[in-house]
Amino acid sequence: MSVDFAIHTEHLTKRYPGGVVAVDDLTLRVPAGEVFGFLGRNGAGKTTMMRMLVGLIRPTSGSLRVLGGSPYTPSTLARVGALIEGPTFYPHLSGLENLLLVARYAGVATDRVHQVLAEVGLAARAGSRFRSYSLGMKQRLGVAAALLKDPDLLILDEPTNGLDPSGVADMRELLRAIGQGGRTVLLSSHVLAEVEQICDQVAVIDAGRLVAQGSPAELRAALGTGELFIVAEPQEQAVACLRGHPAVEAVTPQEGALRVTVDPTLAGDVNRRLVEAGVEVRELRPVRHSLEEAFLELTTPHRADHAAHDSTLEGVR
Repeated sequence: MSVDFAIHTEHLTKRYPGGVVAVDDLTLRVPAGEVFGFLGRNGAGKTTMMRMLVGLIRPTSGSLRVLGGSPYTPSTLARVGALIEGPTFYPHLSGLENLLLVARYAGVATDRVHQVLAEVGLAARAGSRFRSYSLGMKQRLGVAAALLKDPDLLILDEPTNGLDPSGVADMRELLRAIGQGGRTVLLSSHVLAEVEQICDQVAVIDAGRLVAQGSPAELRAALGTGELFIVAEPQEQAVACLRGHPAVEAVTPQEGALRVTVDPTLAGDVNRRLVEAGVEVRELRPVRHSLEEAFLELTTPHRADHAAHDSTLEGVR
């Protein structure tokens, strides 16, 4: 398996007692040096996968390589940092004291503790007790702990979970900085707008199976035919004109505007036809699909089939 991939799995499967399959025949390649989004609904198997990546649990079958080696060896784990299922520290100790304790177990120099506290923006509150930290500060301390070993691979499970919009924006900037310099970051998140801004590639899993992988732009493009957003008057005349266009598949009125299913490269021709028909075109632009729309398109069809699977996985994801 190539070391060009920070993570490389082949037919990876994790089956729990009772027959629950959390990860199902998953083949995944995460290129080294990229910020990679790992997306899926609750119970899709994301956290189970991350636990296998850091050696906490073993797969039932299939193969798994992390940074070219086994995740169950000290030499590989020394190059991996992780924050999985939220940060947990001693509440009566300060942020600095907690990290010094972690550093001692990991064999990391004291100077590195101060470096990561500054990197995540906690240097000024390093002496405050963990119990006094806001949720955002607690998440930052968790990221700091994951960075202590200056890892080649950083695995972050929902680092924006529970944060307000300001906290999400702060974490986004932090993750952008962390992802520089050749480090690979595997990021699991429900905030798809943030993933879209940060990640080079994303993988979508549903019921433990890989359903799509590519750049955010590629996943958006996979939604199919494009759309145009048009504001025109009189609207009834515009609708009639557009529905007569041979390339237009659908015209949907939407809050004073029209959403037109048509190849966006035909925007000029559509505009010309409307003007020639005596329609005043006030706005015409391509509709840019979001990563969230692509995600829902990829996973929603499976909901009915996997409802029982999701409820069964609630405690083991």
